[in-house]
Amino acid sequence: MTILTDKTFPAAIAEATMPVLVDFWATWCMPCLALLPVVEELDKEFDGKTIVARVDVDENPITARKYGILSIPTLMLFIGGKPVERITGVVPKSEIQKRVKNALLS
Repeated sequence: MTILTDKTFPAAIAEATMPVLVDFWATWCMPCLALLPVVEELDKEFDGKTIVARVDVDENPITARKYGILSIPTLMLFIGGKPVERITGVVPKSEIQKRVKNALLS
């Protein structure tokens, strides 16, 4: 899993050769910590098809503000450098899988 910062985020998203699923989170956020094992499983499951990355919103407020992250956890899928899917809150792994796969097929 890739850790992105305000400095590394723009280039990482723009230069990615595959879709990027970004987990916006914070260390104090219990729902974020509850979602972490799911994000780790998705990282393994989508290996070679999608990059999975994390952004700590407290340490990287510029990126969080740019993408309007008002609630965490929020997952965003970027394809071709543009956001195409947003999932807010703790949702079942199956729902995340379905929405990412649908976005990849679009």
